[in-house]
Amino acid sequence: MTALNRVPSLMVRAGTASALTIAAVGGSVVVPGVATDAAAATSATKALKVAASKKGSPYKYGATGPYRFDCSGLTLYSFKKAGKKLPRTAAQQYNKTRHISAGSRKSGDLVFFHSGSSVYHVGIYAGKGKIWHAPKTGDVVRLQKIWTKSVWYGRVK
Repeated sequence: MTALNRVPSLMVRAGTASALTIAAVGGSVVVPGVATDAAAATSATKALKVAASKKGSPYKYGATGPYRFDCSGLTLYSFKKAGKKLPRTAAQQYNKTRHISAGSRKSGDLVFFHSGSSVYHVGIYAGKGKIWHAPKTGDVVRLQKIWTKSVWYGRVK
């Protein structure tokens, strides 16, 4: 019998005063105000789906949706729909994320393109080396392979 299977019988014997102990035995403790990895993954997955749903929307400098986007406008819009707040520009968004390594990246993380220390573009990682992004004037929101090694990754908190 696993610890998880014992939780109901433990609750009967322990009463409500030992809820945290029982939660710990069951393998999870909920701390108010602290986002779990699962919660972060859910918002990132939602944001990724929102970005994908905007496929074909025209690029427009300074646009934040819902019909036209620039790069950071797409990420801002997508995460807002997923319940997360991001600042306006790619550089500001980079500064608000938890920076992670390429090896730690997951679908829904942000991909920041940089030249030296300056961030100039952002997209949402879709897995398999691809991102959803709003590339440039004359283009549309689309899925594209990451074309450079000059990228940093950030996870929305």
